[in-house]
Amino acid sequence: METKSRSETEILKVGDIAPDFTLKAGKEEWRLKDFRDKKNVVLAFVPFAFSSVCSAQLPAYEAELDRFKDFDVELVSISMDSTHALNAWQKQMHTTFPLLSDFYPQGKVVDMFGLRHQVGMSNRAVIVIDKKGIIRYIEVLNNTGDMPNNEDLFDALRKM
Repeated sequence: METKSRSETEILKVGDIAPDFTLKAGKEEWRLKDFRDKKNVVLAFVPFAFSSVCSAQLPAYEAELDRFKDFDVELVSISMDSTHALNAWQKQMHTTFPLLSDFYPQGKVVDMFGLRHQVGMSNRAVIVIDKKGIIRYIEVLNNTGDMPNNEDLFDALRKM
């Protein structure tokens, strides 16, 4: 029986050090290394802005922001959409956490994390990185139309 998700990417597994990166969130640069020794980080990789599943997933995270804060988490989303598209999408969804654009060079961070889908966009995935930069949880959905399991994510945060 095939599972709904897997717990490693094409190149990374739990226990690996997360590759550092810098991406744009609107006009601001967001750097993973800025959170080293300060906060845990949850990276939510999504295939497309404005798609129905992504447009349900991110508001679900917004509704849980207080829970994320309880675990000292910086929550961000990453997609290969442009900053312009992500800014419009963020306004439509009324979300407040950073939506990072991996637009140029197209999918560089998606590739660093081994998450490029066979048809070119990012796989839907959630990766938890602790304050030391170590990956503590990975959920890569086998079907981009499926949603990650938020309770599994919070269980992983609780165990850190």
